[in-house]
Amino acid sequence: MRWVFLLITLLAGTAHSATNEPVIKDFGLFYPVPDSDPISQDMHFKIAFDVASGAPVGEQNNHINSLARFINMHVAHGVNPKNIALALVVHGDATQDVLKSSEYQARFAADNANASLIRQLLANNTQVYVCGQSAKHNNINAKQLLPGVRMALSAMTAHAQLQQQGYTLNPF
Repeated sequence: MRWVFLLITLLAGTAHSATNEPVIKDFGLFYPVPDSDPISQDMHFKIAFDVASGAPVGEQNNHINSLARFINMHVAHGVNPKNIALALVVHGDATQDVLKSSEYQARFAADNANASLIRQLLANNTQVYVCGQSAKHNNINAKQLLPGVRMALSAMTAHAQLQQQGYTLNPF
């Protein structure tokens, strides 16, 4: 009976073990570090990322891609994806990177290279906020944002609320 319990425990542990399949497809590339300190599979992350720099027109925003890298890297090293809660707070020039594809196309005559990335982040326990102050400054309203992106009063407000919910701020 003891070996059955051990087998069940081992199988349960591998249910969320490291995987080579990225959670966020086509984004979030990282380098495996097999000799790094192990990360507990029970580890929980609640992290806010702040992005103010926009990508060149028609290009992927590498700062937003950092969220995909965080998710893919930690899941590949054994963290349960359900234990990763991220928030993206976008302001400044980066507000253009969360525009609906049709709005982005109308403004810049190019495709929004961040649309798929944002969609996948939202589907993987990530909240996305745009600074209302930056949005208004750039003539952007909530209807022009990608589905699921929320308008905050300001980036400062979003960060304060996220901190009160237990999110830490990623310094990168």
